[in-house]
Amino acid sequence: MGGQDLRLGPDCGNDTSTMKRFFGNRQTTLAGEIALTGTGVHTGAPVSILLSPADPDTGITFVIPDGSDGEIEIPATSEAISNVTLCTVLSDGNGSNVATVEHLLAAVRGLGVDNIRIEIDSGEVPIMDGSSEPFVDAIDEAGLVTQDAPRRFIKVLKPVRVEDGDAWGELTPHDGFLVDVGIQFDTPLIGKQRIRVEVTPDSFRGELARARTFGFMKDVERLWAAGLALGAALDNTVAIGDDRVINPEGLRFADEFVRHKALDAVGDLALAGAPLLGAYRSHRGGHRLNSLMVKALLADRTAWTIEEAPRRREVMHADAGFGAIAANYAADHS
Repeated sequence: MGGQDLRLGPDCGNDTSTMKRFFGNRQTTLAGEIALTGTGVHTGAPVSILLSPADPDTGITFVIPDGSDGEIEIPATSEAISNVTLCTVLSDGNGSNVATVEHLLAAVRGLGVDNIRIEIDSGEVPIMDGSSEPFVDAIDEAGLVTQDAPRRFIKVLKPVRVEDGDAWGELTPHDGFLVDVGIQFDTPLIGKQRIRVEVTPDSFRGELARARTFGFMKDVERLWAAGLALGAALDNTVAIGDDRVINPEGLRFADEFVRHKALDAVGDLALAGAPLLGAYRSHRGGHRLNSLMVKALLADRTAWTIEEAPRRREVMHADAGFGAIAANYAADHS
């Protein structure tokens, strides 16, 4: 699977060249294999994963052992979502699961990878440092190649809203992919926080990828008693005490908590099955709300369409923005 090398350089900001690079008209995959090891945050067990190039139009696929000599493939789609209590869990529908997929999915979608095969030797993606940064660094080191297939987007055509208790989320039309996330916690260490990011590879790297998962020390014993968070530690989780952050190094961002929630949203929305053209705003949400949002969008066939980039590169001025590119896409209403 040869193609043009898309290894990206330093952060260039959210200019039109960055937008065109992210929302390119060709699908991408890895330029080579990536092997990583780590620990499952809930099982506490060692995990090895292998990220490999995949053919055009195959999307993101998780591959786990079947218990004998075979393997089970679980496509990263909304139909596979089976649990969203503390993390996002995907299932094949027959009892085989892969958990904590959100940080890896965020890196894959945030960097614009369309097709990838993810082999895992257990049922949980390793937590790494609690963020997407280790996955981003590995993908950047391997590089991406373009493929001889047009990129397809899910374009939001009208507002779709979901409510879940005091949490709500809404997807609206937008020429790009924007996340606007707000959180509210009783502790003054977090309080109210909000972040709004136009997601491109550069903005994902700089604004979201390094934000780590977090938890409250008061919940640790309850989680351990339930057989969860057995691999949680200060090197992979921001631990919140009664009056301070426990981690000696402190926070990576003053608002790291909401940045991580936005990172989770990028990963969970990847389960729509294709890059989104839309703006997602959420309030007090999490994995459950994000999954409800994806399912609500896809359930309303009048709320979205598939847009496919032209097979031939359109001739346009170098300063043309993404809106001009989107206007040239041919909608597929099938």
